[in-house]
Amino acid sequence: MNKKALITGITGQDGSYLAELLLSKGYEVHGLVRRVSRCSEYLSPCEIHGGDVLDMGSVYSIIEQVRPDECYHLAAISHVGYSFNDEFTTMNCNGGGTQYILAALRRFAPKCRFYFAGSSEMFGKVEHSPQNEKTRFHPRSPYGISKTMGYYLTQNYREAYGMFACSGVLFNHESPRRADTFVSQKIVKAAVEIAQGKKEILKLGNLDAQRDWGYAKEYVEGMWMMLQQSEPSDYVLATGQMHSVREFCEMAFREVHIEIEWSDNTGINKKTGKVLIQTDPTFYRPAEVEKLCGDATKAQQQLGWRAKTNLQKLCQIMINKVI
Repeated sequence: MNKKALITGITGQDGSYLAELLLSKGYEVHGLVRRVSRCSEYLSPCEIHGGDVLDMGSVYSIIEQVRPDECYHLAAISHVGYSFNDEFTTMNCNGGGTQYILAALRRFAPKCRFYFAGSSEMFGKVEHSPQNEKTRFHPRSPYGISKTMGYYLTQNYREAYGMFACSGVLFNHESPRRADTFVSQKIVKAAVEIAQGKKEILKLGNLDAQRDWGYAKEYVEGMWMMLQQSEPSDYVLATGQMHSVREFCEMAFREVHIEIEWSDNTGINKKTGKVLIQTDPTFYRPAEVEKLCGDATKAQQQLGWRAKTNLQKLCQIMINKVI
């Protein structure tokens, strides 16, 4: 009999890649989506359930109906900048929603293996680099705080009730399916549109922020691996390589054969023909996270997982899809 998996947030970047992976392994895949969500073409073989992680009734009803063998909780308000504008919904969704899922699983599917989507933003103002499973959390945004809450809820259900519950602390992972509100996709689409003459201006926030960027399609494999272990545990997934937003931008524009320069102005430099890119203070966060770099040694040793795609190759993948 095929395993049943429930994915919350199945319409997002990670959810769609994970659904494809599980389907390829013969799973019966169910997805929980908000009633207003539109399902992508990737999800046609899945059984979709309309609901909301903020609605305890719908969460309980769906989990009672599906009674999954594995549950991947990916649904979240996942944009760090937005979380400062709506901190209450962010906390309720990412923290309270996680508790609803865990409580429903405990009641209706206590043997279900549970995965919580943690985030490198939980580390925030880091004490040392790179960060691993033993690094202290110091989140710097409502998003980071809400994910830390979900992480400790997952740990508590594991320790208090003996549930197979684990967290993946994933560092930045991107793909052509990333939403336009994220800086990676914003840069990639701007580079292509400027190369095609459809756009002239690109404004960005903190160009010196450094992140550990990987390929989302590889990271969902790590999620699945975590739930196949004999004992539950938490894992960092990362490339171990750190690049600034400025470097990402340079790589992306290099792929479309455009020279850029950094300026207080925006548009095209009429003298040099180079694209001018500037910072916009409105994109800065009230509390910045300057550097994040992950150490995935535990995942490499215990799961056999390793990031394979570097940032340059990732830029190529994303740009080729846009073009």
